[in-house]
Order: sequence, then structure tokens, then C-alpha cells
Amino acid sequence: MTDFTTRLAKAKFRAWHRGTREADYTFGGFFDRYHAEWDEAGLDWFERLLERDDVDVMAWAMGTADVPAEFQGNHMSAMQRLDYVKI
Repeated sequence: MTDFTTRLAKAKFRAWHRGTREADYTFGGFFDRYHAEWDEAGLDWFERLLERDDVDVMAWAMGTADVPAEFQGNHMSAMQRLDYVKI
């Protein structure tokens, strides 16, 4: 089983290498701002989020699409603030 630190490192890489600058800022910026607060459940949530299509997640973050029940909660509320995107 992969340890928490290794999982965080993999999640950071995946967050900052999405394929578009917009997605990198959304996922990567969110990771940088919040990862230090995550426990196992928080990292599990983010890893599941990384598996979803960027367009869907960005629509949820911007409030232009309904967030599926499995992603609703405090983490998505933080993502929807978009205060972590530094341009």
C-alpha cells in the first residue's frame, strides 16, 4: 500500500499536469492551497476528483453544472470559492 506522502506527491503531479493551463490552475491551485489540511478521506476525495473529466470538474467549481452527490461537501465548497487560482 502506498503511504500518504507518496500519494500526495502523485496527486500534486496529476493536479499540475492536466493538459490545459486552466485545468492546471484549477486542480493544481486547489491542491497547493488545501492539501496540508487533508486527512486520508480528503486525499481519497481529491484522488477520485482527479479521475473525472476536467471540463466537468471545472463546471462544478464554477457553479455552471450540478455537483454529483459523491463530490458535494466541504471540499467542493472550498473548490467553488476559486480563491486559490492565482493568475
